[in-house]
Amino acid sequence: MEEPSVSAFNVHGVNDVRHTEIHIAVPLVSELSAFEVAMAIEKLKRHKSPGNDQFPAGLIKAGGRTIHTQLYKRINYI
Repeated sequence: MEEPSVSAFNVHGVNDVRHTEIHIAVPLVSELSAFEVAMAIEKLKRHKSPGNDQFPAGLIKAGGRTIHTQLYKRINYI
């Protein structure tokens, strides 16, 4: 039985291997600073109804440094 040709299986020899381009996603928005997140929290109004996330602004404002740091980390992760 005759061996099938290499080209019949769309296999290329070692000399025909091409380099693959790798594209890396670049963020469109730079990372927020802790100061920017703190200023946004400061601007929240305390006695307003919570949004879709059901977190009242007063709770976020009263959360102190721990909550503010966690929000900063989560926002930049996203």
